[in-house]
Amino acid sequence: MKLIFIYFLLINLLSFILMYVDKKRAILHKWRISEKSFFILCILGGSLGEILGIYTFRHKTKRLKFTLGFPLILIIQLLIFLYLILKGAVFGNKK
Repeated sequence: MKLIFIYFLLINLLSFILMYVDKKRAILHKWRISEKSFFILCILGGSLGEILGIYTFRHKTKRLKFTLGFPLILIIQLLIFLYLILKGAVFGNKK
């Protein structure tokens, strides 16, 4: 369980930092991080970090696929996690 927490902490921190890096690169007209990369990180569990990054750095806030897509992915992930908790697959509660 501790490893899962560390994983989600790190993936969200990475997602948040990359949103900052991409914002700075956009300002400087440099090479950018692909949107595909952001969605892959989001699906891998970094959705909360990316949502926080969007609004903290005011980056990609006009793009509906980010402002709606990331929260939708987060909601789906939370529903799956809740389902797994209720089934006992996450914390070992056997029902």
